[in-house]
This record gives sequence, C-alpha cells and structure tokens, in this order.
Amino acid sequence: MKALAARRHHPMALLVILLLALVATGGLYAAFQPRVAQAETYTQEDIAEGEALFLANCASCHGRNAEGQMDPDGQTTGPSLIGVGAAAVDFQVGTGRMPMQRSGAQAARKPPQMNEEQTRQLAAYVASLGPGPAVPVAEYLDAEAGDPVNGGEIFRINCAMCHNAAGAGGALTRGKYAPPVLGLEPKHVYEAMETGPQNMPVFNDNNLTPEDKRDVIAYLDQLEEVGSPGGISLGSLGPVTEGLYAWTIILTLLTGCAVWLGAKAK
Repeated sequence: MKALAARRHHPMALLVILLLALVATGGLYAAFQPRVAQAETYTQEDIAEGEALFLANCASCHGRNAEGQMDPDGQTTGPSLIGVGAAAVDFQVGTGRMPMQRSGAQAARKPPQMNEEQTRQLAAYVASLGPGPAVPVAEYLDAEAGDPVNGGEIFRINCAMCHNAAGAGGALTRGKYAPPVLGLEPKHVYEAMETGPQNMPVFNDNNLTPEDKRDVIAYLDQLEEVGSPGGISLGSLGPVTEGLYAWTIILTLLTGCAVWLGAKAK
C-alpha cells in the first residue's frame, strides 16, 4: 500500500489516468452507439463498373468527380454526392428519380432506367467516395417482424403532416410535394427515412432506430392491406375532396330540382 501511495505522485500517473479514461469512454461509446444496418460489401470491380456508369449518366450534372456542379448563373445543376452513401443512390436510382427526365421543383418517381445490378454498381462507386448510409439489411425490412402499432405512432408524429395520415401524399410549397408512400418496396421506405430525399428530413439511427424504421414499414404494409375502412377514399386527401364531392352532388340536386320546378310551373 505504501508503494502504491508513493506512485500516486509520479509524473506519469496523470497520463495513465487520462489513457484509462479515454479507453473507458471509447468502450462505452462502442457499446451504446446505434447499430449500422449495412447489407452490402463491394468489390473493386463493382466500383470500376459503377464509375463508368456514373461518367456516362450522372457526371453531366454532378461533375466528373461527383463534387457537384453549377451553371454560369451560379445555380446548382447537381449537388455533391461525396458522403451521401449507397442508400441514397439505391433509393434515387431504384425509384427512377435519377437520372432526372427534366429539371423541375423535384425529381418525380418513374420507371427505373437502370437494372438492379447497375444500380448496385453505381451505389458501390458513390459509397467509395466517402462514408454514408448503407443499403439496409433484410432483417430490418421484414414487415411481419415489425410492430405496426408503434410504427403508426411514429408515422403520425413524424410523417403524417406531409405524407397524409393515410399515406396518400400531399402538396408542399413552390411546386414541391410529398409523394404517396403506399405500394413502395420496404427497402426504399427505409432508405428514404435514412437519407431524407428531396424535402424530407433525415431520420438516421440517432432519431429512429432500425427497429423503429421496420415498425413504420409494418404500419404502411398494414395500411395498404386494410385499405379505406370508410368506403370510397376520394383520394384520401381529407376534407377538401370530401367537400368538393358533397357540394357537387348537392348543387347538382338543387339545380335539377330548380329546373324541374320551373318546367312544372310552365
């Protein structure tokens, strides 16, 4: 004990304590950090093929090195893709949003212009440029393993104000819109939450865990399966369409009655 007490005042004691504290902090961080739902590992061949696809289809807007590009007026023609990750590419290209058909307020969903292998190779190239969200593993895409009750609560709190409580989408400002979220592949739903495309905020693993995202997928799957419990959905756009239909029917009936009464009076 006397020997230990004597060493407490050794010049190296403070350094040893700091090193032990750093090791303990790093261990705790590693133990409690969110799990990364990563599915893919890519080869150099994947990256090389993806680079060729990028130069042929994407470089005109995003730059030859994916650093982004601006037109002579200073407007961005394509943002930088460094650090966006494989998930962003898989979502944008897999849903046909990229390559864009024409410039506009936002990229519209359309049939994909690249097949699954080409999409994978392009994602591999972009992932090699910098760390970013990866394509999710199948474990977190299984709707049957999710909790639709928790997913519904998460969706109503975080998503319904733009995508509508029924997932039918809705209008935003300046020609932008929140697209419908029913009938999508679970992978694309997960990737949209993970990467925040267009006007959507990012829900990374610090906001929503992989299990939470799977619960949202389960809720959307159940929502699509159940359909509209009230009968005709009228587009699921709420009181606007309901009011339009009601007034159209009522005004038609009133006009018909007025015409009938006027004809009878003659």
